[in-house]
Amino acid sequence: MQTLETKEQFVKYIENDSVIALFSADWCPDCRVIEPILPEIEHAYPAFTFILIDRDQFIELCQEYDVFGIPSFIAFKEGEEIDRFVSKDRKTKEEIEAFLDGLPD
Repeated sequence: MQTLETKEQFVKYIENDSVIALFSADWCPDCRVIEPILPEIEHAYPAFTFILIDRDQFIELCQEYDVFGIPSFIAFKEGEEIDRFVSKDRKTKEEIEAFLDGLPD
């Protein structure tokens, strides 16, 4: 999983790739719970580039995309948001996979 360094990098990713943006934070216990399963999920969905976005470092992106709960997932394709899995609730592997399986081709 790529870790976002700059907003410009984010723009390049979403314009050129099919992207799953994961908004997270070091202090978030629900984010830590899903951390061990993320490599497996990323491996199972090779059509997407997964990007980790630190909520505290990129608060303006969170505001721009109305991300208020973490962990949150937003899917992009060809520069456009195609779906999101955003809530304040803890997410399970099955819920994340169901979200990814439901994305349009």
